[in-house]
Amino acid sequence: MSSARSVTSLTPKPTFESKEFLATLTEAPGVYRMLDADAAVLYVGKAKNLKKRVSSYFQKTGHSPRIALMLQQVAAMEVTATRSEAEALILENTLIKKLAPKYNILFRDDKSYPYIGLSGGEFPRLFYHRGPFEKKSQYFGPFPNGLAVRESIQLIQKTFLLRTCEESVFANRSRPCLMHQIKRCKAPCVGLVSKQDYTADVRLAELFLRGRHSEVIEGLTAQMEAAAQELHFEEAAALRDQIRALQAVLHRQYVSSTRDADVDIIAAVVERGSLCVNLAMVRGGLHLGDRAYFPQAAAEAEPAEGLAAFIAQHYVEQPAPARLILSPWPAEDLPDGVNAGPPRNEMERAWVEMAMTNARLAVQARWQAKTRSSGRLTALQGALDLPEPPRRIECFDISHTMGESTVASCVVCVDGAMKKSDYRRFNIEGIQPGDDYAAMRQALTRRYEKVATGETAAPDLVLIDGGKGQHRVAREVFAELGLDHLASIGVAKGEERKPGLETLFVHGPAGPHELPLQLGMDHAGFHLIQEIRDEAHRFAIVGHRARRAKARGRSKLEDVAGVGPARRKKLLAQFGGLDGVRAATIEDLCRVDGISRRLAEEIHKSLR
Repeated sequence: MSSARSVTSLTPKPTFESKEFLATLTEAPGVYRMLDADAAVLYVGKAKNLKKRVSSYFQKTGHSPRIALMLQQVAAMEVTATRSEAEALILENTLIKKLAPKYNILFRDDKSYPYIGLSGGEFPRLFYHRGPFEKKSQYFGPFPNGLAVRESIQLIQKTFLLRTCEESVFANRSRPCLMHQIKRCKAPCVGLVSKQDYTADVRLAELFLRGRHSEVIEGLTAQMEAAAQELHFEEAAALRDQIRALQAVLHRQYVSSTRDADVDIIAAVVERGSLCVNLAMVRGGLHLGDRAYFPQAAAEAEPAEGLAAFIAQHYVEQPAPARLILSPWPAEDLPDGVNAGPPRNEMERAWVEMAMTNARLAVQARWQAKTRSSGRLTALQGALDLPEPPRRIECFDISHTMGESTVASCVVCVDGAMKKSDYRRFNIEGIQPGDDYAAMRQALTRRYEKVATGETAAPDLVLIDGGKGQHRVAREVFAELGLDHLASIGVAKGEERKPGLETLFVHGPAGPHELPLQLGMDHAGFHLIQEIRDEAHRFAIVGHRARRAKARGRSKLEDVAGVGPARRKKLLAQFGGLDGVRAATIEDLCRVDGISRRLAEEIHKSLR
């Protein structure tokens, strides 16, 4: 795409002279920006015909309350003409994300969609993928979530017996791994399957991933019949089991298509004051699941507006399927190249009904979470004698192993919900190994220097995962930085480290509390403290393990308690590498000599 062709602008005035401005507008495609009296951008939109689209705001009536309120604040407009509507769509999306205008409905998704990958080479590897594509591999998807990918990979492993081991493991094996023993792989690493036969399995897996299920089942049926006629009954029975496994998965789909359809079903609802857009994905006729989106700046927005905003932003970066099914119909024209319509038959109406139901359930769950969070914050405010509920809480924890690879974590809770985008880790350097006080001092100083200089906002409450000594260090740091007004709590572990018996050392706005505080196990505010403290602990441990593994060049399996060198070697050997262990179920892990069910559950949990 090349740069835009021209820009027309009008200096902000107390009132906007729309007739004067509209007379100068071009009929070319482009992007328009509405500004208030302070030249702040209120809204960014795109148009196939700038003159017609912008005129519709000022020459028509019956706008939604949200748009009517916006138009009352417009003092100026700017337009950028482009060469095509597609170019305008990309520019609009870029400006919305960059400027975050007050009246644009903004959808953010910081996580790319997952795919199933098939590597190149003589014996392609099946793998889970998220991120940029590589030319040497094939990718199938996208899938709405990681669970859908992993379930599909397990099905393909059981049915087509393709390898999942890493290339380095595959190239250096001398005997089959456990994946072959449990009939999840044909062991091409040691020549137990010919290149021709493996290629045929890969071809069937590709057809299945592309949604051509009938071709796959017909092909397997033909192979089964041929094997039976040649009296190869064991081979015929294996093919029969493959067919049954595939058919069982297809039959389990509550909503399935008679055709191998690729469809996105998008439904928008407004309930309890929240706009939710629910995306359901159907690939190859199979309903893969839903994902609910809650946009920013959606106050007073109507479902049709939200749907239009979602489509305009989502399909800039994601490929649109063959068809979109929408409910309700969007408030604006759809981008070029998007084939969309309302449901056409009973099956599609069922899809839409499911999407609408899931959207409402997502709104309800979000509302319940907010209500619960509000109650916990109010309870915590009362317990700590705070003037207001603590909207932003930051919690710190230290993690190391005998002083090695010390990492401090800072997790953030905003309005009662964890805000992962604000989490931070600090690699601690230059201290005596094992000196937790010095580590806490370094982390707090690095974090709150920016608060002291005004670079970042101060929290309403700071939690320190530690006892009286750790909390004393925190208060010293705050005093040194001129932040002695910050409220803080030291969370000391209870007797025998039992959850629920923690003691709180509190320093509130009026100064330190005379006595430590111990809240009841049923106290809502205490539950919030526990949740935040546990998250800080988890985040610190993950960071520490990653740093330690990087320093030692070690496997993640070394971080699982109870998995020593011998068990680790056995697991990697039997499953063909770490990816194979990660893909294994708890039952698969239990089959390895020396792995109890409890240990298998711990391994499975740690590698997720």
